[in-house]
Amino acid sequence: MTTITGFIFDLDGVITETSELHYQSWKQLADEEGLPFTREDNEQLRGVSRRISLMRLLKGREFPEDKLQDMMFRKNEYYKILMHNITADNCLPGVREFLNDASARGLKLGIGSASRNARAVLEKLDLLDMFPVIGDGYSVVNSKPAPDLFVWVAGGLGIPVAQAVVFEDAEAGIDAAKAAGCPSVGIGTANVDHADMVVAGLHELTVAQVLREFA
Repeated sequence: MTTITGFIFDLDGVITETSELHYQSWKQLADEEGLPFTREDNEQLRGVSRRISLMRLLKGREFPEDKLQDMMFRKNEYYKILMHNITADNCLPGVREFLNDASARGLKLGIGSASRNARAVLEKLDLLDMFPVIGDGYSVVNSKPAPDLFVWVAGGLGIPVAQAVVFEDAEAGIDAAKAAGCPSVGIGTANVDHADMVVAGLHELTVAQVLREFA
């Protein structure tokens, strides 16, 4: 029998929805560089690092490293401008209730996000204090689908990976959770059907259901 002692959440698509802001930021960069970029292309950037996202946007086009760094910097600057509009109201349905229940039960809560803006977003959502450990784009070298980020967060929480349920909305995130040895809950429909449990969002789920599922 497994005792679940903690939850690790991806940020975008699980706690809040910032994919439109990312799309607008990448689209602005792509337009400036004369590169085709559609909403369908943007779906391929879910859950992966900024660099991997840029490589997928470029679709094999080659640029020197200083140009790549410049493009990543510009995209992030566009995103940070749009991020100013995020407020506590931008939490997805059911998130606060789920987090409060988990915290009241003594579960340890962490964030495992590829974003380098995770802390700033959590602060705008008024959720920063809910998570004693925040794994982000600065935390590990190897990003999702490598397991490193979830292993790092579980270690920071002081719990075994097998006792840390990961909540993810992206294929790369579920792959990373499985590679880490974490039970997983897939959120939404974006290629997460290989998760151990799949729901539309935290509003459809209770902490008690998760604990029963993985007990």
